[in-house]
This record gives sequence, C-alpha cells and structure tokens, in this order.
Amino acid sequence: MSHLSTHKIDSIRKASRAIVRELGFMQEDLADSKLPASAVHTLIEIAAGSVSNATELKLLLDLEKSSISRLLKSLVQKGFLKTAADPSDARLQVLELTTTGQKKVAEIERYARRRLQGALQFEPLGNIELITRGLQTFASALKTAETPEEQLTVVYHTGYKSTLLGFVVTQHAQFYSKNYNFGATFETKVAAEMAEFLGRIDNARNIVFSATMGDQLVGAVSIDGEDLGHDIAHLRWFIVSDDTKGMGVGKQLISRAMEFIDQQNFKETQLWTFKGLDAARNLYERVGFQLIEEKKGAQWGTEVFEQRFVR
Repeated sequence: MSHLSTHKIDSIRKASRAIVRELGFMQEDLADSKLPASAVHTLIEIAAGSVSNATELKLLLDLEKSSISRLLKSLVQKGFLKTAADPSDARLQVLELTTTGQKKVAEIERYARRRLQGALQFEPLGNIELITRGLQTFASALKTAETPEEQLTVVYHTGYKSTLLGFVVTQHAQFYSKNYNFGATFETKVAAEMAEFLGRIDNARNIVFSATMGDQLVGAVSIDGEDLGHDIAHLRWFIVSDDTKGMGVGKQLISRAMEFIDQQNFKETQLWTFKGLDAARNLYERVGFQLIEEKKGAQWGTEVFEQRFVR
C-alpha cells in the first residue's frame, strides 16, 4: 500500500479539477447537449448497454433513488427515453432510447470525440497510451475507495437474524399495497403468522434464509416444515427489496431453500402466490414447481387470482 505525501495528493486533486473544468462539467449543460451531466451519462450508458433499468442506473451513477426517478422522468418528458415492462419481471421498467434519444447520443458522441481529437492530436502515441492507462487506473482506484467491497457484496445467512420480522412485514406491506392495493388485513396477517412461525424456528424442519448488503437486509425466504403437516414443506414470505432487483438475490435465496428441502427429504413442497408475479413464478418453475390451482380471492380487500404451486 502506497503512502502518498500531501503534496502529491494535492497535485492529483488540482489536475482532477482542471479535467472537470476543461470537459465542461462546471457548465449548466455537458457536451453542448443542453442537458446536465447526469442526463448525458444516463443516455450514453443506456446506448452502450451498460444499464437497462433504474436499479442498475442507480448503482452505476451512485445517486439517490429519488434523484434517479426525477432524472428518468425528465428524460422521458423530453422525448429521449421510453420505458417498457421487463418481460422477465413486470415490476421492472426497461429503459430504451427513442429515435430522438439516439440522435442526441450521436450528437454528444461527435462533440466529445472532436474535443478529444483536438486536445490530443499533437501528442505522441506513447503519451496517449499513458493518459489512457492513467485515467483507467485512477477511475478504478476511486471506485474501490468509494464503494467498499463489504457494501457491494451480498451476504447470505441461515436462521433468524435481528430485524428479520420487521423487514419481511414492511417489504410485503409496501409491495402489495403499491401493486395490489392490499391494506391492514394483509399486513397484520403477514406479521402475525410470521411471528408465530419464528416462535418455533428452532424446529429442525423450519428455517429462514436471508440476504444482507452492508448492514441492511435485502431479501428473505422461509421454509415452514410444520404448518401443512403430512411431510409437506411450505415456502413462505419470499421477498427481495427493490434496491437489489436484477442482482440475483432471489435466485440465490430460492436455491438455498430448495437445497434445504431436498436435504430434509420432504415429500412435497407448496407455496401460494398471486397471478402476475412473473419473475417469482419463473424462479419457482426453474426449480421444479408447477401451477396446480388458481382461484379468485377477495379476502385481502382487492380481488386477485391466488395461485398454488407444488414441487
């Protein structure tokens, strides 16, 4: 590990400020685009295929969720972006450039290339290669420093974890209120039934798997080996937070749950869900679940199609 003097650190900072100014980041619009820097970055990264939804964009730009929402809304209103439902997860919106957006990106790219071509045209090839490697190394060092590995790595846990009940109840309440208009009846049922389940979590055939990122819970699933009886496992309270959608957290949790079920040699596994949760259904079907029963239900205050899957 290198220990840099204050003089060297300040020299790097001075050069960085100069780059920021020369590239136009202090202006109200970047690359003569009439757009702020965050909008320009968004259009370029979508065009490059680096991001496809708001969650990925949030991680890439390291902005608050509310800022990302306002940014995307503005670009849609300006006619640069359009959204469509993700075929693998109806809860996610795929970001696509419109024809106008594609033209804007082409203008930005031409402007940026002209600026660099003009700045570097008299530099020897060796210097250009040195600049390229230096900027790549500098960007990598900044990314490592600002996003510690422990905050980006998803860690999986077996068994009860503090605040698990609150996380599961809150996530279910928020998701089903927003998407199905469920209210207090649903929320209190989830809270009461999971609290009862956690009271008997020490039974060897009951288990909870959860996921954390940093110090925050981001997903959970439970296997109840008792409530259905007859050597039937019950997969319950499967939920993943919006911040980690598309990161494979759900797939990992279901995989661990299935491994436990197979180790316990349950005769059968069942779960209940609602029609329309296509991403979850895809996960269930990949590990062997089949849709056995579908019926209308209004016990939650809103009429929905309830589905029972069996493995």
